Amino acid sequence: MSRARIDARFARLRAEGRAGFVTYVMAGDPDPETALKILKGLPDAGADLIEVGFPFSDPMAEGPPIQRAAQRALARGMTLQKTLDLVAAFRRTDTETPVILMGYANPLETPGYTAFARDAAAAGVDGLIVVDIPPEEADPLADALDAEDLSLIRLATPTTDDRRLPVVVRRTSGFVYYVSVAGVTGVKEADAGAVAPNVERVRAASGLPVAVGFGVRTEERAAEVARISDAVVVGSALVDEVADALAANEDVTARVLTKVAALAKSVRTARTPGRGA
Repeated sequence: MSRARIDARFARLRAEGRAGFVTYVMAGDPDPETALKILKGLPDAGADLIEVGFPFSDPMAEGPPIQRAAQRALARGMTLQKTLDLVAAFRRTDTETPVILMGYANPLETPGYTAFARDAAAAGVDGLIVVDIPPEEADPLADALDAEDLSLIRLATPTTDDRRLPVVVRRTSGFVYYVSVAGVTGVKEADAGAVAPNVERVRAASGLPVAVGFGVRTEERAAEVARISDAVVVGSALVDEVADALAANEDVTARVLTKVAALAKSVRTARTPGRGA
C-alpha cells in the first residue's frame, strides 16, 4: 500500500466533507507494551492518520513534552528498529490507517537510507517526516523512499516565503505538514485566522493536502484549525497525557485514548460551507 494508503485516506476525508485528525505518539512511551496498546486503540478513538515518533536524544524541534517522551522511550530501550517492529505489530490488526514515522536524520544514518526504506516498507510504514534534513540535501533519502513507494512529507513554516516554498514542496507526496507557529512543539497556540492564508498558499504550491500541527492542544483549537485545513495534528497534548497518567498512577492507555476521542470529535464535527453539512 505505502503512499497509496495516505492518498486513499485523504480521498475518503474529502468524500466525507471533513478534515482529518492526525495523532502523534512517541514509539515506546512510556514502555513498548503500553505504546502498542495506545497505537492499536488510536483508530477506534478517532485517529485518521498516525504519526509515530522514533526517539532521539537531541530532538531540536520539540518542546519539553516530546523531549521527555523521547527520554522515557530511550530509557526503556526503544530504538529505530524497535519502532519498526511496533508498526509491524500494529499492521497485524490494521491494514488501512496510514502510519507516518517522524524524527531526525541521525538514527537513519546507521542502517542507511536504502536499508531503512526497505525495512520501513516491510513493516507497513507509509511515509516519513525528517525534521532536520533540508530540501537541498534530501534527494538521497527521497530516492530511497521512492524506490519503496513511501512518501517523503516535508514541513512548511510561517517563515517559508513564496520563493522558498517550491523548493520545500519538491518531491513531497502524501501531504504537507504546515507548522503553525514559529518555535518548538507544545509551547505556543495556533491562530487559525493567521494560519488560513498560508494553508491556501501551501496547498496551491504543492497540489497536496495540508495538515496543520504545532500549537494545537485543545478541542476548541482543533476545531478552529479543522475548518481551515485538510487535517489537524495533535502531539504534545497527547504525550502530556502519558506523563500526567504516570504521575497520577492512572491507566495510561485509557487516559490517552479518552483525550484522542474528545479531540477527534471536535475535528469531525467542525464544518465549513465548502466542505458540506
